[in-house]
Amino acid sequence: MRYLFIVICMLFWSATSAVAQLSVGISVPGMSLGISLPVYPELVRVPGYPVYYAPRLSWNFFFYDGMYWVYLGDNWYASAWYNGPWSLVAPEFVPVFVLRIPVRYYRAPPPHFHGWPPDAPPRWGEHWGPAWEQHRSGWDKWDRHAAPAPAPLPRYQRQYPAPRYPHVEQQQPLYQKHYRYQPRDDLVRQHFQRARPPQRGASRESRQ
Repeated sequence: MRYLFIVICMLFWSATSAVAQLSVGISVPGMSLGISLPVYPELVRVPGYPVYYAPRLSWNFFFYDGMYWVYLGDNWYASAWYNGPWSLVAPEFVPVFVLRIPVRYYRAPPPHFHGWPPDAPPRWGEHWGPAWEQHRSGWDKWDRHAAPAPAPLPRYQRQYPAPRYPHVEQQQPLYQKHYRYQPRDDLVRQHFQRARPPQRGASRESRQ
């Protein structure tokens, strides 16, 4: 009977994992996208932009203003750590410099990008419609000579490959200890505050 119970639990766990990987469009904080990097990725500056991209990954993986950004399945996700957990970001709240990343830096461009100029940003207004375009009016207009400097990369996360990747309750204390940068973009600050784990977890980590 005990072995039967173990087998049932394993089958349930497998089914749950499969559902979790397929449910990336659900707005649940701290979700898994099925992205599991063995080590901290190589990040390269997008010329003229305060943004980095990951040229060796097969995902649309970026870093801007202290957070990582992934475009997957027509959804944007953000995280303060390179392997998540990730939070869904609605199109209305994606930072403008993330929206402005040129098409050529998307390592896995979706089909609707086909035919769009590689050195221009995706045509988000055309894709997401007039209501979005009206809400985010002017997103594609900016002075390239006045672009902000990029945030420093959180290279301390190289110390945490997949086998040593910290649990959610450990991430915020490590972030605060090793990376003192504070987001300057209003939207990024909101995402960062929302993604913080409960204070109770941070307090437990600080006592260890």
